[in-house]
Amino acid sequence: MEFYLVDNQDKKSILITFGANLRQLRLAKGFTQEQLANELGVEISQISRIERGVINTSVTTLYAISKTLQIDVSEFFIFDN
Repeated sequence: MEFYLVDNQDKKSILITFGANLRQLRLAKGFTQEQLANELGVEISQISRIERGVINTSVTTLYAISKTLQIDVSEFFIFDN
C-alpha cells in the first residue's frame, strides 16, 4: 500500500480546485450561491468560502450539495494537473 502525504501547499491547491469545480457545477445547474445555501440550510458565506478554497467542507455537506445539484459526488474531484 502506498501513502501520499498532503502538505499545506497541496491542501490549498486541492481546496481551490475543488471550490472551482463546485462553482462551475453549481452554475451549470442554474443555482446561485444563495439558492444553494437556502436548499442546504447554510449561510451564503459558507458556499462562498468553499468555492474560494478558504474552508474545507464536511463529507455530509458535500453529500448534500451533490444531491441538491443532482450530480455524482465524484464530479467535484476531477482535477486536471
